[in-house]
Amino acid sequence: MLLFDKSGERAAAALFFLTAAAAPAQWLDRKTKGIPRTEDGRPNLTAPAPRSADGKPDLSGIWMVPGLKYLINIAADLKEVPFQPWAAAEYKQRMDNRGKDDPNNFCLPSIIPEKIAVTSPWKIVETPGLTLILYESRTIFRQIFTDGRPLPKDPNPTWQGYSVGRWDGDTFVVESTGSNGKGWLDTNGHPVTDALHVTEKYRRKDFGHMDVEITIDDPKAYTKSWTIHENPELQPDTELIEYICEENNRDIGHFVGK
Repeated sequence: MLLFDKSGERAAAALFFLTAAAAPAQWLDRKTKGIPRTEDGRPNLTAPAPRSADGKPDLSGIWMVPGLKYLINIAADLKEVPFQPWAAAEYKQRMDNRGKDDPNNFCLPSIIPEKIAVTSPWKIVETPGLTLILYESRTIFRQIFTDGRPLPKDPNPTWQGYSVGRWDGDTFVVESTGSNGKGWLDTNGHPVTDALHVTEKYRRKDFGHMDVEITIDDPKAYTKSWTIHENPELQPDTELIEYICEENNRDIGHFVGK
């Protein structure tokens, strides 16, 4: 099922995005340890952000960007996207075709940074030398190496690419390259190529709120880099669930387009 917003733009890809968001949470009777709470026992999401033993903000937890805004259109807050001519034409074609060919419709992986905005939660796990992000959507994991290694010079292209991270003060900076260029940045269809370089800056503002600054640098698709902001919120007292898109997917036969 395809949805459209008031401007006529595509509002969401397939029904599985929405059913993932509406799926029941797990372990609702088990409260997450270490969460500050108000007198009535509710999570105090405006409490100060926790810090690790080394003094850096602790990003651990389950997060989700509220709403569909950036899943629909990653550039929703920008006045203009600096398309290369072919990319502008491709974007228009995808919109005119109502996103029928979106890889998500066929249960192929969402890419970074679309993965951040999907309507299902993701879990950050910090370990020495490696930060993991576990995405409920498609049950996909991501490795962000923090052991000082550089990005690979000649990587085997993949959907998620390869990521390295470092701290800049209280901001966790992640750089990713090695994309296979097959994904879309959103369900509206902003294109990418194998030249995609994504820089994410994660800053935990307080216990329950985070700002993620995302810079898209893809000289084959865009004339210059461009930056957007998304604001994930902590999802307390729950856990991720298994999400297998390929299982009983009946959407494919119902997609419409030109």
